[in-house]
Amino acid sequence: MIARRPLLVAALLAVWVVAWIPLHGLHTLSLSPADLTPLHRWLNDVNDTVGANRNSSPVFLYFFNEIRAAIDTFVTFLQALIAQPAFGRPVPVLGWLGVVAIVAFVSWVVANWRVALLAAGGFVFFGLQGLWTEAMDTLALTLAAVLIALAVGIPLGIWAGVSDRFHRLITPVLDFMQTMPTFVYLAPLTLLFLIGPASATIATLIYAMPPAIRITAHGIRSVPRSAIESTESLGATPRQVLTGVLLPLSKRTIVLGVNQTIMAALSMVTIAALIDAPGLGKTVIKALQTLDVGTAFNAGLAIVVLAIVLDRVTTAASERDSRSALNKPLLAGFAIVTAVCVYLSHTYYWAAEFPDESNIGRALSKGADEVTFWAQTELSTATEWVKDLVTYALLNPLQSLLVESPWWLVGAVVVTLAALLGTVRTAVTTAVCVAALIGTGLWQDSMTTLAMTLVATLLVMVLGVLVGVWMGRNRLADRIIRPILDAGQTMPSFVYLVPFLALFSATRFTAIVAAIVFAAPVAIKLVADGIRAIPAATVEAATAAGSSTWQLITKVQLPMARQSLTLAANQGLIYVLAMVVVGGLVGAGALGYDVVAGFSQGQLYGKGLAAGAAIVLLGIMLDRIARASSPSKGEL
Repeated sequence: MIARRPLLVAALLAVWVVAWIPLHGLHTLSLSPADLTPLHRWLNDVNDTVGANRNSSPVFLYFFNEIRAAIDTFVTFLQALIAQPAFGRPVPVLGWLGVVAIVAFVSWVVANWRVALLAAGGFVFFGLQGLWTEAMDTLALTLAAVLIALAVGIPLGIWAGVSDRFHRLITPVLDFMQTMPTFVYLAPLTLLFLIGPASATIATLIYAMPPAIRITAHGIRSVPRSAIESTESLGATPRQVLTGVLLPLSKRTIVLGVNQTIMAALSMVTIAALIDAPGLGKTVIKALQTLDVGTAFNAGLAIVVLAIVLDRVTTAASERDSRSALNKPLLAGFAIVTAVCVYLSHTYYWAAEFPDESNIGRALSKGADEVTFWAQTELSTATEWVKDLVTYALLNPLQSLLVESPWWLVGAVVVTLAALLGTVRTAVTTAVCVAALIGTGLWQDSMTTLAMTLVATLLVMVLGVLVGVWMGRNRLADRIIRPILDAGQTMPSFVYLVPFLALFSATRFTAIVAAIVFAAPVAIKLVADGIRAIPAATVEAATAAGSSTWQLITKVQLPMARQSLTLAANQGLIYVLAMVVVGGLVGAGALGYDVVAGFSQGQLYGKGLAAGAAIVLLGIMLDRIARASSPSKGEL
């Protein structure tokens, strides 16, 4: 049966194409952008009812409103500290000089002097860009979300590390949270907490919490059993084992979890600008909506710089040897300089607000606009050729097949495919997802999004196999390319839209290319690691048998790395789906547009909420089918 799967899948797809010819255009469940289904109207009514009872219902008065007020107060405090006026003063409590000094001092203490210079230079650059307040707003929201996420996530991670039962219970919850695209968190939270910093912070901390829990639990569980047993043999209590053995030995891993939490939070807080979160994300969104590439580039560059600084500080902290002591006289001197800078920034105007004449943001924006004009003029032939090739050869045929086929035909094909690749349980889960997609009233938009996702994932896998095999077989290529992939994974997803908006304007293809670049790093790394994990003896035996390089790759290395390839496809699907939806801001349409329109137009709130649910359903369906196609050890 396993050997016949490819033939059965090919036969199924052939039957689908043949059936499409006489049936296309029938039972497509089409819905115009302005039309609403009864579900959408009901969700609008729920939104209206919640709004009318927000200040009278005990659930809101004593629970949701209190949470919102507490988080708003916390975020406002951080903003007043570094970004906004406080107590009627025309400057924040800490001006730019004080913030730069504190950032440099903390970076030096937890990392090293090189990272401190990088951090100080990065923060000065925000002022030179003319984006100091926006960058500090983003930092304030990120810090608020990270602190709350860590306060909850690390204890839960410790619990999951010491308790097998809790670990089994929380793992599927974390899988579900990390599978959901970032957009999906926004709509239900605005229903409960309105738009604004509170909803943005809550959405960010929910998205950023899983890495803290998962990596902390991994660190606790990775502690050698011998160390635990030797401590227990001396009569240590469970609490003493935890504080004296488990936490110290897993410190580096937990700090790595902090790093991943910060990166996830920074990525989400920029997207949360869709629900009125202040900061750099709002600047990027406004610029994308008006196709102002220069402004989007300037703000996007600031997001990248902030991500790099936070990533390098926490990464260096996780790698630092705890035995390396700081020079106490130098530490005291640095602390005194920092205190002086804080005093100056709190007292003098020149140290509080960055001078306008130092603003190089206008020059960066102008330069980006000029490069955009040059690219659109000089590279239009090449870009149009690439865009037309992908659009007419891949995207349009697949979209026609999915969108114009009867809904029952698509559903039958997808469920049968799930059964062929997986189990009955996979098929049942897929059938439930298909039925729920129909129930959302957004079948046609879901199929359009699915077409873009599949095309982008196919191209991601082509790129992943080509570059991943090269990296897996060549150590030099790995050392050169891996830092580029690391940088690509550091950048928030919004940033990818800016250069491709300049090259391809606002089209579906722009979203697809951005999704490919966003998802390719993880797929390439997984393929490269799978190729490298193949035993050297196997490769040597194949080479000794006379295999050529092509035969070695296609007959030995790729088949033996099949599990890594399947995992790369799975992760690529999830990353692509998240990014294709974000592409709704630049002409991708479909579910991404529905979600964005739901935030901006009150009458479309219910439709936007249903679109968020449809994205989750697509993610679950694709994830289950991709996982089901992964071979077990007995099949290899």
